[in-house]
Amino acid sequence: MTIGIEMGQTRQGAAATLDLEELISTRLLVQGNSGSGKSHLLRRLLEQSALWVQQVVIDPEGDFVTLADRFGHLVIDAADHSEATLARAADRARRHRVSVVLNLDSVEVEQQLRCAAAFLGGLFDVERDAWSPVMVVVDEAQLFAPAMAGEASDEARRASLAAMTNLMCRGRKRGLAGVIATQRLAKLAKNVAAEASNFMMGRTFLDIDMARAADLLGMERRQAESFRDLERGHFVGLGPALSRRPVAIRIGGVETASRSAGPQLMAPPMPATAEEARELILEGPEPEARLPAPRRAPRPPAPDILLQLAQFRPPPVHQAEAPAPLTAEEMELRKARIDATLHHVLADEEAAFRPAGVLYQDFLVRLRIQEIEGPPDLAAFRRMLATARAGVAPGVAEGEEWQAAVARAEALPEDAQGVYLLLARAARDGLPCPSDATIARAYGTRSAGRARRLLTWMEEQKAVVLRSERGGKRSIALVGLGWETTAGDPNGPDQEP
Repeated sequence: MTIGIEMGQTRQGAAATLDLEELISTRLLVQGNSGSGKSHLLRRLLEQSALWVQQVVIDPEGDFVTLADRFGHLVIDAADHSEATLARAADRARRHRVSVVLNLDSVEVEQQLRCAAAFLGGLFDVERDAWSPVMVVVDEAQLFAPAMAGEASDEARRASLAAMTNLMCRGRKRGLAGVIATQRLAKLAKNVAAEASNFMMGRTFLDIDMARAADLLGMERRQAESFRDLERGHFVGLGPALSRRPVAIRIGGVETASRSAGPQLMAPPMPATAEEARELILEGPEPEARLPAPRRAPRPPAPDILLQLAQFRPPPVHQAEAPAPLTAEEMELRKARIDATLHHVLADEEAAFRPAGVLYQDFLVRLRIQEIEGPPDLAAFRRMLATARAGVAPGVAEGEEWQAAVARAEALPEDAQGVYLLLARAARDGLPCPSDATIARAYGTRSAGRARRLLTWMEEQKAVVLRSERGGKRSIALVGLGWETTAGDPNGPDQEP
């Protein structure tokens, strides 16, 4: 399955498509001088992918807060919250899969670094079950991952650089897809820039930045000067999510706009005579002596952002009439399509070793493509996942006997439920006891040792009884169900249920 995001057009007039799933795995670096159209490119990417993936925007200038009006992003003003609150908000944003814009425009540079580090740290440190894909867009990345010390303190700079390094170097396994934009490659830390596999280079004037851009795109040094001639909104792209060879792209239009417009020419008001100008500027009374000091209005209390995240519901993109209730035949067809979709998700060889949250995100995307309404929630998906991994037929899964096994499985931790149901299926059907390798896969690991320790723990919890059989084989009985496997080789190969 490929989800293509149309970023604009090539010089030949063809659609310039970005593979969103490949981008999530390989990250993106955007470079261009001020006025080259970087923010426009990021806005296009965010708008086109808003319905497909959760988004987090680190926004130092407040340019992207308008996404809230059209796509329902939650705007968090960093000035209103402590660093600890921002870290907790990031954790909850991932758990609830809420798209967020962290607005940093009202805090000083050093505090911007601290707030960004706290928020990125919260995204990174969330528990494994919440590792669903998130596109993390960082504008003006050279501020948060500088190549050298600047005006901010060393402590703030190190914290921010460490958070950006985690995002780009270690974030992939946690579902974090870094998209970073910078005005100058020379000012961006090399270990952060080097982790991106996709590049979009815009108008650049300085020789050192043009040379680095040409190196990243695999172009010859004599071709580097072509970056000076790029028009606003024109970029050269390269990478597995874009193209295997450098391709010129003109970025398409956007639906939202920045709340801060660029400077516009305005003629100054001219005094009637030079004498009036002199009196106004040089001979008038000192304004400080006759004007009272301005009074600042009291700042309203900061909103409880953690409560907002818990209660947040994005506004619907459009209002549609409530669909008519499905008939019994339509319900049966819908269930069959959902089961088939789950089968396709699990067909991937690596599916057994991915967190349930990541698989759930893939599952939802596939349902959305097929226009299947009312998808199961995460808890229901986990039950479906455990039953499917155990190899239970749909007719058996709906029976009272199997529901009794499911009820006993739900008393165990989530990561052990799939193993219990795998054993229950083998015991119910009188099959040989699964091998350690098969149990390890159901447990989401390749370690046979972890599988054996899990079985020992389940016996201590009085969920199963392990029995040693002749020839080094093993059988397992399920307490309370009266089911028992036949003898099986614990050192046997991994077998699909």
